[in-house]
Amino acid sequence: MIHLNLNQALVLSAKSSNVGSLLAAPAPPSPTTAAVAAARRGGAHRHMPRISCRATEEGGGGGVSAVTMDKALTVTATVEAAPAIGQMYATRGLDDFSDLFGKTLLLELVSSELDPKTGLEKPHVTGFAHRTLVEGRYEAKLQVPASFGPVGAVLVENEHHKEMYIKEIKLITGDDESTAVTFDCNSWVHSKFDNPDKRVFFTVKSYLPSATPKALEALRKKDLETLRGDGAGERKNFERVYDYDVYNDLGDPDKNPAHQRPVLGGSAQYPYPRRCRTGRARTKADPLSEKRNGHCYVPRDEQFSEVKQLTFGATTLRSGLHMVLPALRPMLSKKELPFPHFPAIDSLYSDGIPLPVDAAGLDAIRSVIPRVLKLVEDTTENVLRFEIPEMLGRDRFKWFKDEEFARQTIAGLNPVCIQLITELPIMSKLDPAVYGPPESAITKEVLEKQIKGDITVDEALAAKRLFILDYHDVFLPYVHKVRELEGTTLYGSRTVFFLTDLGTLMPLAIELTRPKSPTKPQWKRAFTHGPDATEAWLWKLAKANVLTHDTGYHQLVSHWLRTHACVEPYIIAANRQLSRMHPVYRLLHPHFRYTMEINALARESLINADGIIEESFWPGKYSVELSAVAYGATWQFDTEALPNDLVKRGLAVKKDDGELELTIKDYPYATDGLKVWDSIKQWVHDYVRVYYKSDADVVADPELQAFWEEVRTKGHADKKDEPWWPVLDGRDSLVEMLTTIMWVTSGHHAAVNFGQYHFGGYFPNRPTTIRKNMPVEENRDDEMKKFMSQPEMFLLDMLPTQMQAIKVMTTLDILSAHSPDEEYLGEYAEPSWLAEPMVKAAFEKFSGRMKEIEGFVDECNNNPELRNRCGAGIVPYELLKPFSKPGVTGRGIPNSISI
Repeated sequence: MIHLNLNQALVLSAKSSNVGSLLAAPAPPSPTTAAVAAARRGGAHRHMPRISCRATEEGGGGGVSAVTMDKALTVTATVEAAPAIGQMYATRGLDDFSDLFGKTLLLELVSSELDPKTGLEKPHVTGFAHRTLVEGRYEAKLQVPASFGPVGAVLVENEHHKEMYIKEIKLITGDDESTAVTFDCNSWVHSKFDNPDKRVFFTVKSYLPSATPKALEALRKKDLETLRGDGAGERKNFERVYDYDVYNDLGDPDKNPAHQRPVLGGSAQYPYPRRCRTGRARTKADPLSEKRNGHCYVPRDEQFSEVKQLTFGATTLRSGLHMVLPALRPMLSKKELPFPHFPAIDSLYSDGIPLPVDAAGLDAIRSVIPRVLKLVEDTTENVLRFEIPEMLGRDRFKWFKDEEFARQTIAGLNPVCIQLITELPIMSKLDPAVYGPPESAITKEVLEKQIKGDITVDEALAAKRLFILDYHDVFLPYVHKVRELEGTTLYGSRTVFFLTDLGTLMPLAIELTRPKSPTKPQWKRAFTHGPDATEAWLWKLAKANVLTHDTGYHQLVSHWLRTHACVEPYIIAANRQLSRMHPVYRLLHPHFRYTMEINALARESLINADGIIEESFWPGKYSVELSAVAYGATWQFDTEALPNDLVKRGLAVKKDDGELELTIKDYPYATDGLKVWDSIKQWVHDYVRVYYKSDADVVADPELQAFWEEVRTKGHADKKDEPWWPVLDGRDSLVEMLTTIMWVTSGHHAAVNFGQYHFGGYFPNRPTTIRKNMPVEENRDDEMKKFMSQPEMFLLDMLPTQMQAIKVMTTLDILSAHSPDEEYLGEYAEPSWLAEPMVKAAFEKFSGRMKEIEGFVDECNNNPELRNRCGAGIVPYELLKPFSKPGVTGRGIPNSISI
């Protein structure tokens, strides 16, 4: 991309007495903004230092302008390249000869103007850049005709045998630094030996298709065709091709028949969003499944920056856990053993676990998870010690309490599932012939006994004071399947809460249901916190089951499905249909950073057959399949918008003036989330109106309409005929669509991701599996005897094993961490935004609002009247606090799903 230096804001011009006039020089933006924008770049996409621009040329600005004259201008082109660590300059071989002879990079300047005489594109200005004495810098001298006009694009051919990461290309006339114009590239350029096609970098000025300079129209079209590819063959690592495929690479039936998994997407049984096509060959055992050959293609610019690789890295999820866990296994004599007592769980954070003497094992642990695992080297032997999760550090018994159990449904890790009860009795929608009677065991009579006050159940219902966490119908069809797996069990569950006068929630009753089978009738029971010890302990066991259900649904649906999986089609469609010059592409681009790479890593190590999720979470091999069922039953684009989601769940009401009124006034996720939503929507509203002057402009934009059509018909093809899809018929509908995408990638993901270690690092608070049935289900004498004599031991036997717990704790810590190169919502402006004065002003207002939200969150968390976020031992709700330092902080809203 091309842009003017922010500090000088001058245009390239002829230094000659023949020059009639100079292009107007725009006023420079704030040096602080420029410095911040430049400092926050490093790695793929936009992650190296960049200089922003401002374009003023009429009819195709944003580039280098030469005033009409007879003689040519000498332009120095300087290319800044970033060597890949351990690759670019470690062993150069044949590339040294190219550098020696000055043939490293072939540059071609493309005018944005047609030749006025012929009506054709002007000849490109071409020259080779050679390596200089400064590491990573290349230079070329180009003779540019004075009549060349604004440069709209630069073509680059990499003469090396290896790819090269180019940060920027700077053009200077003569030796006058004030004429410097910088092309912001920040992208990998493939070797011509891999692909002979040249790489194009467009001007930083954004253009709707109809406003594209005539000389750039063909190049704009060709670049999009390259990004779409031909849909054939296996994709190569250096490519930038975006295409769709179903999820057919989670299993490996050639390696192990038990690893075969159903194809997700493309069927009524398992509808699913699409992933990026890799084109790998099919397995022999199952012609519908794709081979897992160790290489999972991700378009080159979607891959991690080197900073991200070194801090996350590819080593951590791809192979890191595979190094650490084998090193830990010898320390656990029998990995499937439960913890013998609760102090043994506490010891993970205090005493630690003795480490093996093996140096390789120590090195693996040090390199992969240094924060979670402490090395205590002043003793006779090294030990591992996990960081104390914030919740445990504030109140070690908080997880055991009913009020915290209820509070976390609106201020915890999964605050997006609680719903208002609108009618009683509670009824199942499943077929009673298959699953048994539909009536809930939680009756009015059960609830009346638990509401101890001057209000009846009917009055509470009318006053909107009854709420439910309902995992009954979604899980009931899987109960018998899951129970066939070793070491796990499942129920359908419902939990009813009452909104107290203080604005807090109180759990009233829990229903656990086992559907009928060919040999057994339906079993269900309502549990309450009864007046005697037995009922009180059964209540605790029932809560453990509900927490497990909530944890599984959170990870597979609220987190993986609704953010990672459902966002990938937006990324693919945007790259296939929106030019790099399109303003909507440039608005969305920061919100797509790293997501495709993260999703590919998840398919390799997290959600794959016998991966971390299947080994540690109760659905086992049905994990991702269950998310497909949830996708088919619940997902729709319009209710991914936070206000619509709250209204759908009965947690908010839209008033006559359009404002929302929360049903639970102190609902931290909704309160903070709506602040963030409104701020994003205002930013999008301001941005859209810069480029689209009327609703007709939205309708007439072919790239925008093609993007949205492809999201619906290809990316989410299994739901393409649903009536709720928004129609892009004007600016308001465009604003709503863009705000929804940007909210899901930023606020929603932050709310369900970055608290994982804080809330799940102490696994009894959010167990990932329950391994034993309730002792009262079958009234087995041996189970009841054990429960009655040692209820605490019975609970421990239900919870995850030692190995499961350690694996999950380690994984959650990795997934909860912010990288040092994170980019937060409203923190850093894109160069193209700074290039347009009205957009720059709108972004500065947006950034200011996000800083105000920081203060708002702090104020709420210190208000003792807000008991769901302020109180003794309560973890303050900071998951939607916009900014964060690196590491596991429990706060910060990145632009994108970057982990």
